[in-house]
Amino acid sequence: MTADPSSRTIVTTRIIHAPREKVWQAWTTGEKLARWWGPKGFTNTFHEFNPVAGGLWRFTMHGPNDLQFENESVFVELQKPERIVFDHQKPMHPFRAIVTFEAIGDSTKIIWQMVHDTVEECEKVKSFVIPGNEENLDKLEAELATK
Repeated sequence: MTADPSSRTIVTTRIIHAPREKVWQAWTTGEKLARWWGPKGFTNTFHEFNPVAGGLWRFTMHGPNDLQFENESVFVELQKPERIVFDHQKPMHPFRAIVTFEAIGDSTKIIWQMVHDTVEECEKVKSFVIPGNEENLDKLEAELATK
């Protein structure tokens, strides 16, 4: 990795109106995560989901117009209920995700960092990753509101 990490990091922050334990469960329970993960209009089929250090997360993201995106990540660290770190490896734009969960009364502040290998790679994906992450968190909020 090169350059100052802040120059190659995308940060998305949101306060979710749900307790931290419930938000943690939505991120670490495969059935729940599969329902909300991804931007608007995307669904998922999880093939492997093992949320422990070294565990794999392999899934197909089904997009609009029958587009299919095979994804593979490896969990690096899980500190219940405060932090999840995983390395997104495939299919493109590899990055390290560092997601922290801060309890604020009955709500949870999520800070989601995506650290890319280079400034250039980060710049290349910002235009779709930033709005995609917001849509992702919109879907998480909707999921938490129904349960």
